[in-house]
Amino acid sequence: MTVSMKPSLVLQKLRSGENVACFKVNLADARVVEIAALAGFDCIWLDQEHIGQDWSILAAQIWAAKSQNKDTLVRVCRGSYSDYVKPLEMDATGIMVPHVMNVADARKVVGMTRFHPLGMRAIDGGNADGAYTAADFKQYLKDANQQRFVILQIEDPEALEGLEDIARLEGYDMLFFGPGDFSQAIGAPGEMNHPEIVSARKKVVEVALKYGKFAGTTGTPDKVQAYQSMGYQFISIGADVIALTQYCKGLLTGFKDEEQNGGPADQYYKG
Repeated sequence: MTVSMKPSLVLQKLRSGENVACFKVNLADARVVEIAALAGFDCIWLDQEHIGQDWSILAAQIWAAKSQNKDTLVRVCRGSYSDYVKPLEMDATGIMVPHVMNVADARKVVGMTRFHPLGMRAIDGGNADGAYTAADFKQYLKDANQQRFVILQIEDPEALEGLEDIARLEGYDMLFFGPGDFSQAIGAPGEMNHPEIVSARKKVVEVALKYGKFAGTTGTPDKVQAYQSMGYQFISIGADVIALTQYCKGLLTGFKDEEQNGGPADQYYKG
């Protein structure tokens, strides 16, 4: 009896015209991933570009998401092909490659991350994504191309110049606009409402949809509806470190307020 690759929830929803909610996890504990999955997020974003978790930690986080039938997106570090395929072999549902600058860059990514006939990804089949060789070999290659997503991150002004060439390339699924690094590149760090960022965000989604690609970005909850109206189906709307930081600050503010007013502080702790 052969084992089939678990279908991607993200791709299922995107291909059906539905929206996807993503949550970014910076902390190493797999229980954080499970909490976000239990909360109902479709996809958990794990980051190897800025964090670089040990591979065993990444594997545990992927398992935690799979236990709740949720997808994982791993933003890889820019490196060799093995940096790109290892998360996929651990059965991450997708990867995102940062700072894609031009079509040659994009074509290289596709070549390293897709199996024949789309690319020449290195083949193993003995890892989690291939059910440790329990999957039918040819079906495994087909499923990996169809049920695992590849995202190209557009976060530099230079990439906009050849965006149409990048978008018409076959073999990947989504263009993802990253406003943070883009703001720095235009000399306006952190100015998310800068006219050039507004224009770039609009251009990325328009070009993505023109060539049959999905569009993703980051955004605060108050921006979700506006971005979805633009055509962004995939939005990352929060992160564990943001939530924990704000929660801790709120607790301490409440504690100090009550302390100054002479009231009980223990109401702010529920544990």
